[in-house]
Amino acid sequence: MSATAPEDSTAHGRGAITPAAESVLAFVNTRADAGGRQELLGDAEAFATWLAEHDQFGGPTALTDADAAAARELRDALVTVMLAHSGDPDYLGEPLHAAESHLQRAGTLYPLAAVITGQGARLTSPQTGAAHVLGTVIAAATEFAQNGEWGRIKACRNPPCHFGFFDRSRNSSGLYCSSACSAQVSMRKYRQRQRSSS
Repeated sequence: MSATAPEDSTAHGRGAITPAAESVLAFVNTRADAGGRQELLGDAEAFATWLAEHDQFGGPTALTDADAAAARELRDALVTVMLAHSGDPDYLGEPLHAAESHLQRAGTLYPLAAVITGQGARLTSPQTGAAHVLGTVIAAATEFAQNGEWGRIKACRNPPCHFGFFDRSRNSSGLYCSSACSAQVSMRKYRQRQRSSS
């Protein structure tokens, strides 16, 4: 399943998105938003339904509501980092520090194992169940971060949206997941200027 925005924000610019980046975006884009997207990790049943559609995380497994809550916490920490990548001032400083601390704790809770072969090396989660799923997310994020383009995974700066996307702009200057979100922000700023001037 592709993790692009409704108006394919990855269709232009730099090379193809990697499977690791796709996995991270698929996970973070499970959030509800004001545009009508539904919460996909709201409880154990919803988490299991989403997981059954995403084989890269290990397929169906027994889950609890506590597992779904842990997944949401990991997801929200990643979204905060991605908003910081977008330069959103509301997510710099203390919010970013808190997200980084959570991700560091998650790295301890869901340790990874190295798999080294003649073709290369990769990280994998040696655990089972929900721990394997969350470890797989951390492994994908780590793998992508190591390729030097971690800052290109961003979250849309349009507050009602915050959809995760891969920024393919030449100078990594993308702030919004789609032209529709960019237009919404521009219109809000225009209206604010109009109100201020009147």
